Amino acid sequence: MKLYFRRFSAAFLFACALLVVFVAPSSATIRYEISIAHPENHLFHIAMTIPEVRNEVEIQMPAWNALYQIRDFASHVQQVSAFVGDAKVPIEKLDKQTWLIHATGTVTVRYVTYWDDPGPFGTQLNTHHAFINPAMILMYVPDRRSEYSGVSFVDVPSTWNNETSGWLMRNFASGVFFGIGDLVEPNYDALVDSPIEIGNFQEFKLPGFKQEISVVVDGDHWTEARVSSELERICKYEIKMMGGAPYPAYWFILHIGKGAEGAGGGMEHADGTAINVPSDDQLAGVAAHEFFHLWNVKRIRPASLEPVDYTKEQYTRALWFAEGVTSTYGDYTLVRTGLWSKQDFYDDLGRQIDTLESRPADKWQSVEQSSLDAWLEKYPWYNGPDFSISYYTKGQVLGDLLDILIRDHTNNSKSLDDVMRYMNDEFAKKHRPYRDNLDIRLSIEKIAGGSFEDFFRQYIAGADPVPYQQILALAGLQLNEAQVNRATLGFEADRGTGGALVAQSVDPSSTAWNAGLRPGDTIASWNGGNPPRYAAYWVARRKSGETLRLGILRNGQQMEIQFALGESLETHWTVTEDPHPNEKARRIREGILKGETQKQAGAAGR
Repeated sequence: MKLYFRRFSAAFLFACALLVVFVAPSSATIRYEISIAHPENHLFHIAMTIPEVRNEVEIQMPAWNALYQIRDFASHVQQVSAFVGDAKVPIEKLDKQTWLIHATGTVTVRYVTYWDDPGPFGTQLNTHHAFINPAMILMYVPDRRSEYSGVSFVDVPSTWNNETSGWLMRNFASGVFFGIGDLVEPNYDALVDSPIEIGNFQEFKLPGFKQEISVVVDGDHWTEARVSSELERICKYEIKMMGGAPYPAYWFILHIGKGAEGAGGGMEHADGTAINVPSDDQLAGVAAHEFFHLWNVKRIRPASLEPVDYTKEQYTRALWFAEGVTSTYGDYTLVRTGLWSKQDFYDDLGRQIDTLESRPADKWQSVEQSSLDAWLEKYPWYNGPDFSISYYTKGQVLGDLLDILIRDHTNNSKSLDDVMRYMNDEFAKKHRPYRDNLDIRLSIEKIAGGSFEDFFRQYIAGADPVPYQQILALAGLQLNEAQVNRATLGFEADRGTGGALVAQSVDPSSTAWNAGLRPGDTIASWNGGNPPRYAAYWVARRKSGETLRLGILRNGQQMEIQFALGESLETHWTVTEDPHPNEKARRIREGILKGETQKQAGAAGR
């Protein structure tokens, strides 16, 4: 069998295990034994052992994790019972996610939970593999989350064989602990931030990193040469820009092609990421975003998200920065490493502005409100253009504009890069969260040497029209408006709570309607592959008349339809270079594309 918890290769760990004796943590350890016998049933059989119980103990199942959505993981749980030794003890369910056990001593809780939810935000057990976001299957003791937590697996199918066995290594401040097939974390929060992949997969290391970066790949439609080269460039650039790696080791868990069922995209973790993409040509953009999350959100963290409350919604006004500005740096990384041309960068920035301008909600919903309302995204209608904007999209654009303004205020001697490094030093490295938009603004003002209070009031807390033209001009860029014929899908679709793409509305006059697509249909396949993460981006690259073939599920029935993409006349926004910028604007533009300031450029010239 092959288990990938995190960190290092089996050969390395075997050598270490010969030298190091496992030392139990000094505090109590809550342990989980997970049986994955008969994976075809999609059932995890879990035994949770809680030591040192006096009279009673309360246990809970998280209501959310990974996505900003209440997903009620307890709805998957069945057959909950509790024991002290072999004796069954009373257990009482208090609410949908909480149980109370009356006992003294070491209590073992046994339960079964069903999961077949593919994608980086889900948990899946089937005959092919197990991919686990631990918060989705592991209960916790609310007042003992700070204790060490250990996980071991049993009954792993013998057919899941590979050239190595599963090993674990984990670093703690108090020492180094080793175990065979046993994951130990310093607390529950760290445990559930550690996704687990079990099965047959390929593994390799990225060369040239002091802190090891491992890559685990399940799937097809990829080559090690391309994946390794792109990830190496992305990681080296972002580590250098941020002044060093913040982890002891890092891992990519990649599901590509046939291994990338369910929702596409990626999920960040403190020391790694899980990513689903149809092929390796779509990996770089997701990886650049997720790797930058190492700093922005995982360590440079809003106070409103600390400590994590797994029982209910946790509201923050800062997702435009935590997610949107991370997208800014995803694009910056691609263009600054040469994975994108500058035209690719301009095209994407134009698409983001285009998306915002096409949504009526942009006239009234601020990006701060969009951040607060993230918990509404599980409702399909909320994602419609009349109801909301994306804090990803507007946050990304605002990140670009803030960079331009900082550079303009400082004669291109400072940039948004300096803001990120400053916040890393002041918040991440000092292990303190920032006060949402207040500390973001104060950090920018510290670097820029001027007030950004009006910008935050108008365009972040407020929904005033953003002066794209004026700000882009400061970087020698132009925003162009044109009426163009564009391909249309004829329907709106969004991800449901399980991650599947669902048709929300279908235009009765469209070719999609005439072909038989109806609201509520689940789109299982898209031209023979997985549906794109963003259908709007997919169709933006197509021409009217092209054929789209959809595999759909309706009331448990599978069917396939195909139709030609429609056409509509729409206003389209593009970003281009001003052919005659002034010298300051030209330097700012080049600085953004290269990731340099005037001081850095001067030093390089010398």
